[in-house]
Amino acid sequence: MSRPFAGHSLCLLLALLVAAPDQGLALTCEKLNAAEVKSLRRAVEKEPDAPRALPRVHTEGTLPHQGIRDESIAAEKDWPLMRRLALLYRAGHRPEDLSRAERLLDAWAKTYRPSFNPIDETGLDATIDAYALLAPDLDDATRSAVSAFLRKLGEGYLRQLEHNLDPSKGSWINNWTSHRVKLAALSAFALHDKAMIDRAEAQFVAQLARNIAPDGETVDFRQRDALHYVVYDLEPLLRAAVEAKTEGMDWYRLKGPQGGDLRAALDWLLPYAAGEKPHQEFVHSTVTFDAERRQAGVKGFEGMWDPALSGRLYRMAAQLDPRYASIADRLDGQDLCRKP
Repeated sequence: MSRPFAGHSLCLLLALLVAAPDQGLALTCEKLNAAEVKSLRRAVEKEPDAPRALPRVHTEGTLPHQGIRDESIAAEKDWPLMRRLALLYRAGHRPEDLSRAERLLDAWAKTYRPSFNPIDETGLDATIDAYALLAPDLDDATRSAVSAFLRKLGEGYLRQLEHNLDPSKGSWINNWTSHRVKLAALSAFALHDKAMIDRAEAQFVAQLARNIAPDGETVDFRQRDALHYVVYDLEPLLRAAVEAKTEGMDWYRLKGPQGGDLRAALDWLLPYAAGEKPHQEFVHSTVTFDAERRQAGVKGFEGMWDPALSGRLYRMAAQLDPRYASIADRLDGQDLCRKP
């Protein structure tokens, strides 16, 4: 069953992610102001019309220019492009925006074969968003193809979480599984599949238990000694919680059996985000690849952590808890879109 247009809350989040962050809170998809529409329009006009769909993308664990990293990064630009086009269509109902988004959705649904590597695929949340926004207006063939693709994606991640999880391996308890949970949950919500949603919620709670200590410290911080990865770990869980809110579900206040929850983790990070506590990144990381990226000169893998990197996280958190509105406002206007 396809999901009807999600309304204000989803549009609010999408506008937050792709439009001017200082204006995001005032937006719905039906009421983008002229400046915001112009900004989105400029962004979509910079991209080619032809889909760049690939059967596989791979950037995880690679340095610049290794393997298919460069081709993957270029192709993945289609994913946020779909979401921007969907927002533009909801704002202005221009047929050309729907047609262009539909071509992209159809091409990726028919070409891409999920690898179930959540780091490579986390950006597919934008594709899921585009479908959720446009499903009622897509032609039947495209709707069927994309819904089948999302079911394959979401079910695949749920099966991984339910049957393959190995807590002895770091990637099954750290940010990797936060991204698995996000993709499973967003697919389930986009398909409006109650059974899938219930399974995703169970995995969301399980990840809280695995990943967040009662004092709010995450596994990622212990593994990487980097706030960079704390943010990267919490963002997908918050994204799932915001989406749950659009369905009238309160995942934000869920707790793991040991007491860890999103509020504790956000509060743990807050002094760093506020600039009260500085942190030298990756000094004691246990992950060899962090040192390799530092030696290769990859930005962000040494030096002091930049609080601006938590701006998007706290803006999402403010949608669920007004306590974080002030820190989100302080961080607005900074560069919040750098990809780990």
